[in-house]
Amino acid sequence: MNLAIRDVRYRLGRFVLTAFGLGLLLATVMAMGGIYRGMVEDALSIIRAPNADLWVVQKDTNGPFAESSRVPDDLYRVIRAVPGVREASPIAFQSIQISYGAKSIRVQIIGHRLHGLGGPPAVVAGRPMVASRYEMVIDRKAGIPIGARIPSGRMTFTVVGWTDGIVSSSGDPVAFISLEDAQELQFLKASEAIRNDRARLQVSIRQNPAFANIPAAAMEPVLPGTNLANAVLVRLESWALPEQVAQHIERWNHYRAMTTTEQADVVAKTVIERARQQILLFRVILLAVSTVVIALIIFTMTMEKTRDIATLKIIGAPNTKIGGLILQESIALGSLGYGFGAILIQLTYEYFPRRVEILAFDQTVLFGIVLVICVLASVLGIRRALGIDATTAMGGGA
Repeated sequence: MNLAIRDVRYRLGRFVLTAFGLGLLLATVMAMGGIYRGMVEDALSIIRAPNADLWVVQKDTNGPFAESSRVPDDLYRVIRAVPGVREASPIAFQSIQISYGAKSIRVQIIGHRLHGLGGPPAVVAGRPMVASRYEMVIDRKAGIPIGARIPSGRMTFTVVGWTDGIVSSSGDPVAFISLEDAQELQFLKASEAIRNDRARLQVSIRQNPAFANIPAAAMEPVLPGTNLANAVLVRLESWALPEQVAQHIERWNHYRAMTTTEQADVVAKTVIERARQQILLFRVILLAVSTVVIALIIFTMTMEKTRDIATLKIIGAPNTKIGGLILQESIALGSLGYGFGAILIQLTYEYFPRRVEILAFDQTVLFGIVLVICVLASVLGIRRALGIDATTAMGGGA
């Protein structure tokens, strides 16, 4: 006769309801882990999409995802001459706010050369970009239909296709445009800003006698050039070693060359590190709360069985039998709560506003942690059960 099964059957409704409440807590823990995994996948999706071997960025920087990086857009011609390089293309990144209808959407812009590296890896609807200007391929998460016209800066883009699952580290959908359009968006000042610069310069000239004999045309503000990019993507020959090619570029071309793995590490360890720590803290807190909840529930259930446990002691039940009763109920409660949580997260994770990656490995590790928590939480109930006096079964008190 299994005493734990008989006791659970006797209090089945309350036991199941308690397990469901615990399942809500564990589902939140699973969601936190899935959000972190999804955050990493989002951050790395841009890095993995071009399938590049090297990222050539501004010297002494960590690349465009961690800090400002600017290189000449024609640097790719020099990089192509490096032994072992099969293909090289400039690329530009920028986060902007676009409007469609009544809603405003934050998007990550990627500017690339047509038919070069850095373009959308796959277009799931519509068509790829074919024109060198004013076309856009955007992730379907943005909710902008194909054929829509999106104004931005001095230009208006036509959405010609969709990608799926290409987002930034902050979860913003990615929009692919031509390099020329991206350079104009990022580096070319608006007309109002140019007029303001010209006006401020003219005021300075009038206030400084040293400029009195200089022609006005010579004092026009110099407009910033747009022949810049944020990085150059490099794809190597099959026989080339990325580390050796990177050393060659850094030694002779005076730029930093990062492998895709290094670029991914920068994003994972710096850009989203603080968010990772915060999510980990929430998971630890929720697991601690789960431990307390299970311990209190098991202790309460033990208190309610005071006379029953005393009766078992009178008929000669060993302490191991009584302790096993408490331990089995605790493990059953945790396992049932974990099952409820797993089912709940599987039914809902696709509706989260950010990507949630539920991995079998993470779920297995969490189940092991739940079992350990159940064992630890049962200690309080077992100590109480072993401390019950057998004579309680014959008396009127507990």
